[in-house]
Amino acid sequence: MKYLVTGGAGFIGSTLVNRVSKNAEIVIVDDLSMGDLKNIEGLAERQIQFVEGSVTDTDLMKRVLSNNQFDYIFHFAAVASVADSVARPVETHQVNFESVLNLLELCRNYQNDLKRLVFASSAAVYGDEPTLPKAEESVIRPLTPYAVDKFAAERYALNYATLYGVPTSAVRFFNVYGPNQNPASPYSGVLSILTDRYQKRLKGEEASFTLFGDGSQTRDFVFIEDVVDALLLVAESAESLANVYNVGTGDAISLNDVIKVYQDFLKTDLPIHHEAVRSGDIPASYANIAKLKSLGYAPKYTILSGIQAYLEATIQK
Repeated sequence: MKYLVTGGAGFIGSTLVNRVSKNAEIVIVDDLSMGDLKNIEGLAERQIQFVEGSVTDTDLMKRVLSNNQFDYIFHFAAVASVADSVARPVETHQVNFESVLNLLELCRNYQNDLKRLVFASSAAVYGDEPTLPKAEESVIRPLTPYAVDKFAAERYALNYATLYGVPTSAVRFFNVYGPNQNPASPYSGVLSILTDRYQKRLKGEEASFTLFGDGSQTRDFVFIEDVVDALLLVAESAESLANVYNVGTGDAISLNDVIKVYQDFLKTDLPIHHEAVRSGDIPASYANIAKLKSLGYAPKYTILSGIQAYLEATIQK
């Protein structure tokens, strides 16, 4: 099998690459603006070709797609910062939407034997619509350029399946966490930041965590290994063609309870500083994953076992 993974040096992309590269040929396209080649295991030993460049480079992407026949394409490359999309809507639109449309056209022209292209969308498309849990057919209310682009690109991807026969699927990630998530990144999830602060605390360094609001806000945190399972399941299932799937656990937990899990596991207190709720923050969100379960998906990690696995992999480094 041959895979193209855009953003393959990033958090989710590299974890997928590490899983499938043992028995497959991989081409990675990544500009390393947020990714790191250190995330990729066996880069020199395995059949991994790394192409440094941006998915917005039309000539580069044409060379990659015209010179290779891929079985599977996973498109993760994106400007993942909501704040960045608000500050730079035109620039982020070029990455988060225009590059996707270009990729779809290239697949239409050059990838006759493609089995599946999986587009990485986001739970951000649901916005502040209050109904819970979020199902794929829930009201879509994107509140930022990032969310608008994700939803538009997702729809284009699925329409290319029905209109042009390009085999596509899409996934909407909820709050993904796990090893190799960069806490210094402005795109990083809350658990990677929390883990970094506890790690510093355990080393005897000064560290604290800023909590916006009272900590009662809830999220659906899904461990990276479950996410990779979901991605491969969606890519390989006939039923998933031209469909979108929530990727989460189906359970919600408050940030206060997450902090307690860390404290109980690490036996360490971390100073918590409270600040006002940030504008646009959503008080509650979790996924309805019945549609993904219909493909055979079953999360292997609870929030407890996932955080434990994350901390054992990270704190010991």
